[in-house]
Amino acid sequence: MTDIQKMADAIRFLAIDAILNAGEGHQGVPLGMAEIAATLYARHVKVDPKNPLWPNRDRVVLSNGHGSMLLYALLHLAGYEKLTTDALKSFRKLHQVCAGHPEIEQDAGIEITTGLLGQGIACAVGMAVAEARLADRFGPDHVDHRTWAFVGDGCLQEGIGQEAISLAGHLRLGKLTFLWDDNQITDDGATSLSISEDIPARFRAAHWHVQVLDGHDIDAIDAALDAARSDPRPSLLACRTTIARGIPRLEGQRGGHSAPLTPEDAAAARKARNWPHPPFEIPTEIRADWAAALARRTDAIPTKYRRYTDVENPTEFDRWHTANLPDEWEAFWHSLGPNQLPTDTPRPTILSSGDICDALTEILPETLVLCADLEAPTNHKRSRPAFTADHRGGSYVHCGVREHLMGAMTCGIAAHGGLRPVNVTYLAFADYERPAMRMAALMGLPGIFVFSHDSIGVGSNGPTHQPVETLASFRAMPNMHVFRPADATETAEAWKLALERRDGPSMLALSRQDATQVRTDRSENLSRRGAYLLRDTQGPRDITLIATGTEVGLALQAQAQLHKSGIAAAIISMPCWELFAEQDTDYQTATLGSAPRIAIEAASPFGWHQWLRPTDRFIGMESFGASAQAPVLYDHFGITPARVVSTAKELLDH
Repeated sequence: MTDIQKMADAIRFLAIDAILNAGEGHQGVPLGMAEIAATLYARHVKVDPKNPLWPNRDRVVLSNGHGSMLLYALLHLAGYEKLTTDALKSFRKLHQVCAGHPEIEQDAGIEITTGLLGQGIACAVGMAVAEARLADRFGPDHVDHRTWAFVGDGCLQEGIGQEAISLAGHLRLGKLTFLWDDNQITDDGATSLSISEDIPARFRAAHWHVQVLDGHDIDAIDAALDAARSDPRPSLLACRTTIARGIPRLEGQRGGHSAPLTPEDAAAARKARNWPHPPFEIPTEIRADWAAALARRTDAIPTKYRRYTDVENPTEFDRWHTANLPDEWEAFWHSLGPNQLPTDTPRPTILSSGDICDALTEILPETLVLCADLEAPTNHKRSRPAFTADHRGGSYVHCGVREHLMGAMTCGIAAHGGLRPVNVTYLAFADYERPAMRMAALMGLPGIFVFSHDSIGVGSNGPTHQPVETLASFRAMPNMHVFRPADATETAEAWKLALERRDGPSMLALSRQDATQVRTDRSENLSRRGAYLLRDTQGPRDITLIATGTEVGLALQAQAQLHKSGIAAAIISMPCWELFAEQDTDYQTATLGSAPRIAIEAASPFGWHQWLRPTDRFIGMESFGASAQAPVLYDHFGITPARVVSTAKELLDH
């Protein structure tokens, strides 16, 4: 008979040995949650360590990621090939799979980089949504798995945690279970220092199935997991635990969180738990219990299902899960006509983005739009039915005013696989999503973040909603492609590039204000090089105007006025700095030219030094915005054709 208690102690001592070997780490979680984790894997979780990327596997998320040795010990004992004993011995070493906090490596069983506390449970909500959407499309015989999240006190104190609880309950995500390590200890001391509310009551109020139990009682854990699997609501297991259980000096104490361990601690724990085995040594019979426990469930699943070939439409299922684009992809983009993408009159780029998003519903039905209570002003729903508790086939999720959650859900959906998440809100709210967007960039996940209301063009809503510094801050983020397209054509090009990208996220900063249609020829995607010569001069250049977004139209007006003054100005449209930075030096030099340069962007100048020399000029925002109609603001802040003309003349006079 499987001895789950010994399986749990194997987790405990692998964690102690790895942390002591590394000289640092957080022992509280792996020691306190060992029985919970062992019971989950012994009797409930559905994974195949020999086929770790099997699409219908359960997803296991460690939201309290500082306790990473819980996950690494689990994966090692479960039989994931990359989690060898040597890997555990390299805990927290450079370029090793056992990093200080879990970093996504799905073929090693690490499903996602959870990052900051609370992000993990919000990512888990996204995974549960993805499972429900895919099950509706391909049927429960081929998509039927659960999402389990280990959760700490900090995850539930962060505001994003409440957003996750609320929406998951509203959507009745019954295959989502949180395993809460209720140890009543934080890094500062008792949780009562900063919180006194009834946390299970929060979940009950949000329509969760809640069970309160002893987190060290294996039979109670097993029964609670059974009950969670049979309830149609998302489930919380509030597991009362003792932090650092097994180390007499630290268990139940503040230091149990991450106080440095000593060899004496390890010896005392071995004596207290009757574990006479040397460091990193797991007895054969305990390894056999782990192998048998996993095999009992995995072997019951036909191999054909684990390889996802026996589905109604295996080609489509495979395409969705490999993120390949359909054969007619290029033809689709070249066929977009004026009905799908109007380019005859000035219009906001957010409307053009909505045109593209709507056109994608047939060719890319795997797109799933998440929006934060802004259906009308962002215009990305249109023909998309909503994903709800009663209709899982919808491709538009009403996330409510929950941008923190929505960003992390985007990561969870992208990491889950099978769907293409599209995140839509205002650019001023991007800072609520920044931690999740940073995780997407760090993980290399191809999420698409679409933002409207990109600048002072928002108008009289005022400076609180005019994100003048936001572009610069996201351009500073490694592996994030930031697009600020000039018109409908560039917006379509940005969408295409974002959808074709496999190694990281893209954000589109789009306008509420009208954008001049500066290009109608879509025979070549000029945005793919990040910047390009939009309007050349007939002879030598006198001046180069570099602009992004709606300011490209402003540059065209300035060019016409300069021409009347006998000044030859070339116009460079620069929709994506990051792509332009990837181009070879010859292309960059030929595009920017040697003439004096003026950059024009209704945003902060921070970062523009990358493209401007000390003698060049920037026309944009040097302060926060103000409350007035957009044309008034552009005039007030001097972002006008007349200012460009006068600046060009000053440069040439020198």
